[in-house]
Amino acid sequence: MIVFPNAKINLGLKILHCREDGYHNIETLFLPIGLKDILEIVPAAGDEISLTVTGLSVGGALEENLVYRAARLMQKSYGTPGVRMHLHKRIPLGAGLGGGSSDASFALKLINRIFALGQDEEALKVHAASLGSDCPFFLVNRPMLGTGTGGVLTPVELPALDTLKVMVVKPAIHIATAEAYAGVSPDAAAVPLMSLVKTPPSQWRELFTNDFEPHLFATYPQLGVIKEKLYRQGAVYASMSGSGAALYGFFHHLPDHPEDLFPDCFVWQAERVL
Repeated sequence: MIVFPNAKINLGLKILHCREDGYHNIETLFLPIGLKDILEIVPAAGDEISLTVTGLSVGGALEENLVYRAARLMQKSYGTPGVRMHLHKRIPLGAGLGGGSSDASFALKLINRIFALGQDEEALKVHAASLGSDCPFFLVNRPMLGTGTGGVLTPVELPALDTLKVMVVKPAIHIATAEAYAGVSPDAAAVPLMSLVKTPPSQWRELFTNDFEPHLFATYPQLGVIKEKLYRQGAVYASMSGSGAALYGFFHHLPDHPEDLFPDCFVWQAERVL
């Protein structure tokens, strides 16, 4: 069986405070977008779990891959047989687009379906949360307010997005999550994002901010250059997604020849945001 794990972008991202367990409480709006990986999973003889990967390089040991870990988690929890898995990567890594988390969550859903385990969304969310803080979002996969470490989800309506198009630009920069958090100063007094969702996109530039940007733009000036170029090309709103290094812009009209505008970058665009 084949599924297509999608990426996400963040509209606003506030770091509220550091928790006693070392994680951070955040507030962000998760938005699914149409940039997708391809994941195939089929049952295998015995209990062996195998994974092959094509497309963009993922690196790292097999046992550290979130898809492999998701399959191993389901086997440990429910005694599922072995599986053969193939992942074709189109979502860049180190981008703040949630590609690895999406792959893992889709693997949980697909294994649940293949072996008719009958686990509902809430049960799968528990497993997803153990794999990554934004994994539970990809089980819901609609606009959501994320709080806590990102796994407490509340549905959000954003009708303004219906008329907008989206472009994603990822330079050849890889930002580890730990590096991104090392430079932020939590601010528990931030304006709640839910109070901003009814505002028109023309006001979002002044209202929605990503707390990772000041530190990371100083460290990687190219990120700020890309954001300003998105605005110069007509974006009504532009931001870094998550902890970077991908940036995105919402447009009424997408610019022509985006690869020429952003050479040496991964570029993806779509006529609809959602």
